[in-house]
Amino acid sequence: MKQAAFEERYAEAWLRFERWLDRRERPTRTDPKRLAPSGMQDAEVPRAYRRLCQHLALARDRAYSPDLVDRLNQLALRGHQVLYGARSRRRGRIAQFLLADFPRRVRAEWRLLAIACLAFFGPVAALAVALQIFPDFVHYLLSPRALARLEEMYDPGNPRLGMRQADTSVMMFAFYIWNNVKLGFQCFATGLLFGLGTLFYLVSNGLQIGAVAGHLTQAGFGTSFWSFVSGHSAMELTAIVVCGAAGLKLGAALIAPGNLSRRAALVASAQAAIRLMYGAAAMFLAAAFIEAFWSPLTAFPPATKYAVGAILWALVIGYFLLAGRRRGA
Repeated sequence: MKQAAFEERYAEAWLRFERWLDRRERPTRTDPKRLAPSGMQDAEVPRAYRRLCQHLALARDRAYSPDLVDRLNQLALRGHQVLYGARSRRRGRIAQFLLADFPRRVRAEWRLLAIACLAFFGPVAALAVALQIFPDFVHYLLSPRALARLEEMYDPGNPRLGMRQADTSVMMFAFYIWNNVKLGFQCFATGLLFGLGTLFYLVSNGLQIGAVAGHLTQAGFGTSFWSFVSGHSAMELTAIVVCGAAGLKLGAALIAPGNLSRRAALVASAQAAIRLMYGAAAMFLAAAFIEAFWSPLTAFPPATKYAVGAILWALVIGYFLLAGRRRGA
């Protein structure tokens, strides 16, 4: 095909792609109303970009004029920057959030975090200790059927701790994600009840976890249980507390809005609380992965699993204490 016919056939497609680039590259520097409409939907862009690259290759292969090759090359470079540069920037923003912004926001809410820690870990520790002295008290919290199922799952003879024989790691991974997200959302969303709902879910889940830990320890399944939870507990339990702090932030805005209306204070607090939830969601995902694919393994001795758990707890604590700090801060 001669160059003139080639240009005549594809000029309209190039022009549409160029106009789309103009509107994407200059949204803040130029009034979009002053730019010519591209006539191209965003869903069409990847296909249009691939065709443009094919046209550039053809123009080079057929030795078309340098002006045409240069124009198509510039369009391809601009398209690559818009399509893939945006993804790189998005990945950079995610990394910046996880490595710096999230731990800084958690440290900024240390008072709410302390309240959430007390409401959650207090019942866990108190009930786990109390059941060593009054083991029958567990029947007020867990049914005989639930206790039998727990003892089956954490029996040292079970080849997959914490799981039934019919369960698979992938199935449990999906279940743990759903369960963690549900719990985190409950702790967060019920903060709208002036923080009382958040406190209720933190305390009730603390009591449930304490009951499980205390009963299994008292019944002689302590090694299998604690070696199972040691790996994922750092991520999961910390994420629950962060969700609790986010919910308490909503409640605090309603209780003490300051000079703002309750609605304005709630909106401002919700923006910060949502960012805490983003970070907690990432921690829940990591916890679910560890719980599904590492925690059930019996090929490793308990001492190894305790060591991994201790390392993960140290990393989580160090992350929230040190990550995102500026030099000299």
